[in-house]
Amino acid sequence: MSSTPSPQTPQLAPELRAALKRDDAGLVAAIVQQYDTNEVLMLGWMDEEALHRTLTSGRVTFWSRSRQEYWRKGDTSGHVQWVKSVALDCDGDALLVRVDQVGAACHTGTRTCFDGRELDAAVGTR
Repeated sequence: MSSTPSPQTPQLAPELRAALKRDDAGLVAAIVQQYDTNEVLMLGWMDEEALHRTLTSGRVTFWSRSRQEYWRKGDTSGHVQWVKSVALDCDGDALLVRVDQVGAACHTGTRTCFDGRELDAAVGTR
């Protein structure tokens, strides 16, 4: 599935293409969340082609910034992400992809990319 990101992918609806605010590399952050528990699983990056593949295939596809290629979650690990919904945030610069995660979401083998990685932070109160 190797390719280079294309800022001119014609498959997305014109209104969606216009609403997307991409970074300098043509990418939008995609927050992945378990649909039934609201657990935040990971963050990935999508260009228009990855978003199109995600919206039309029922599986999540990302653009790998390190490998410079498309990758569909679970193709090598078996840890598939089945799409339940996709939403664009109010600024158009982030996506929320709600999925049914099979197995670990993180490449390290943990359920989420945030397991065991909490930072010390002051806790606020209302």
